[in-house]
Amino acid sequence: MSILLQNIQETVIKYAEVLSQILKVDVEIMDDKLIRIAGTGSLKNKINESMRDEGYVYKTVLKTGKPQIVKNPRKETICLNCPSRNCCLEKFEVSMPIKYNDEVIGVIGLVCFDEKQTQNLNDNLNTYMVFLQQISDLISAKAYEQSENERVALRANLLNKIIDRIEQGVVILDKNNYISQINKKAQEIFKLKDYKQIKFDLISTGDLILNNPEYIVKIGRRKYSLAGNIYDIKLEKEKYDRMFIFTETKTIKSNILNVTNSNEGIGLDKILCVSDKMMELKKEIVMISKSTSTVLITGESGTGKELIARAIHNESNRKNNPFVAINCGAIPESLLESELFGYARGAFTGADARGKIGKFELANKGTIFLDEIGDMPLYMQVKLLRVLQDKVIVRVGSNNPIKVDVRVISATNKNLESMIKEGTFREDLYYRLNVIPIEVPPLRERIDDIKILTEHFCMKYSRLFNKKFQYIDKEVWDIFLKYRWPGNVRELENTVEFMVNVMDDDNGILSANTIPNRIIHSLNDKENKEADLNLELLEKRNIEKALELYGKTTAGKKIAAEKLGISLATLYRKLEKYKFS
Repeated sequence: MSILLQNIQETVIKYAEVLSQILKVDVEIMDDKLIRIAGTGSLKNKINESMRDEGYVYKTVLKTGKPQIVKNPRKETICLNCPSRNCCLEKFEVSMPIKYNDEVIGVIGLVCFDEKQTQNLNDNLNTYMVFLQQISDLISAKAYEQSENERVALRANLLNKIIDRIEQGVVILDKNNYISQINKKAQEIFKLKDYKQIKFDLISTGDLILNNPEYIVKIGRRKYSLAGNIYDIKLEKEKYDRMFIFTETKTIKSNILNVTNSNEGIGLDKILCVSDKMMELKKEIVMISKSTSTVLITGESGTGKELIARAIHNESNRKNNPFVAINCGAIPESLLESELFGYARGAFTGADARGKIGKFELANKGTIFLDEIGDMPLYMQVKLLRVLQDKVIVRVGSNNPIKVDVRVISATNKNLESMIKEGTFREDLYYRLNVIPIEVPPLRERIDDIKILTEHFCMKYSRLFNKKFQYIDKEVWDIFLKYRWPGNVRELENTVEFMVNVMDDDNGILSANTIPNRIIHSLNDKENKEADLNLELLEKRNIEKALELYGKTTAGKKIAAEKLGISLATLYRKLEKYKFS
């Protein structure tokens, strides 16, 4: 508290001079550290000096918090222990505490050095005491105001340091929407050097971009589309009212591009293959990539249909724009329409009151990938057909059409032609989606690719798990090439990941004992079935030879049965089994 009066010393000195002129006495004001903050008359030259050796009465006021009136210095009880008692020049003294939050922070002293001053003060003592209390309250109020200003300034300074470290744009507005403070990022976005006296009106569009409300801001002749949130801060009602933390809409869309469109650059080089079928497929991707026609990718689960879709996008003229993927089978039917097309504010119960942008709008100028298109409900198929025909979408709960420029690539592992016959997929939509058909072959039809894919996954997961990898054992290749891979490339990758996990760290060899049991069991079952088939074939041939030697008469069959080591009844059963005439 000791610096409170020092911080407003100029004001305190003015109050002391006003008091002295009105009351016709000398005035001094001391803080709680016994430093003279103000003085008049003969005390003026002693400002900022310590009063430890002379302010005896003042010390009592600081301690008790009560006013003191000393009419007879040197003689009154309070003066008996004063070290300056014998040389005191004062004739009359009045002391009033200055309080701040019930704590004494200083003392106002009225001091008389002659009879005239003493008479004047004594005659008007009650009036002057009331006036002195008012001056004390005024100084206290000024100290409080200064303290609050310093607190606000400290908070504002701290706030400024914080907002400058935020990667998003931050603008702090006063109650009239003028910029009070702005961080470096926002200055870069708005190209502002001097932001004083700039009005910042936020106009809500009612849309959401990645769950952030969208706003339009106009500064000068430039308009900005921003997505962010407004927070009440009330740091100082006039100057610091609200804070707007935001990102430019184009930056958000660029971030979506980075995540969904892969700056990883999923192009043809990411499709690892040496087989003729896949090499032909890559050539086909190059041919169709520059087109805007729809593409329907078919193939079994795990064949890499999304990889093909991304490669088409990355080879196209749209590669620098968003690639937005959505799995039609993974989203509940009730939410699929709003996910694809967005919704207007308050469109349905539970919807965000501000609305939401859909995947088609996010993919504008780019590509949307509709995976598992065969799982799309019939009512949504009608709406998708309209989008493909008219190139416009309508948000749920709105009547306003929004133009979109999106290339649609869809994929399925289902037989859509069979679904059309069953009435579960629209024929007209099928032909709209299937302008350019692409079929991705299963892994069992591209066996030549197993080696390059396996080696790629080995390197990938050995680096990921920080494991030493040397080579793959020959027995592993034998098993991998015999196995049919019903889960295709996805199953192969999962298998290699498992094998690298359990691989011996010491030798770094991917051996047959690391292969999952399900693959070994599957191959054993296949071999047993093939062995059974071989025995039946051998048995059938022996019966044929026996009948040729001994004849097909009843007598000949008896002899044949004896030579084969079976009963006649058993021979007849086997003849029926193998359908001998």
